[in-house]
Amino acid sequence: MNDNLPMLISLNDACRLTSMSRTMLNRYRAEGRFPVAVELGDRRVAFVRREVTDWVQAKIAARAA
Repeated sequence: MNDNLPMLISLNDACRLTSMSRTMLNRYRAEGRFPVAVELGDRRVAFVRREVTDWVQAKIAARAA
């Protein structure tokens, strides 16, 4: 397995990583406040894991400001 390939995670996994509900995460997505999803099919999206973890790290860093 190539470690340079982006890892996709589900909406539920993104919720777990951020401790946000699906409703809140979808609201943030609609407002452009969360990483853009990758459309995999008509009713399936995923997120780039690194983008989500970077977003979480930015939130952690912002609290110290």
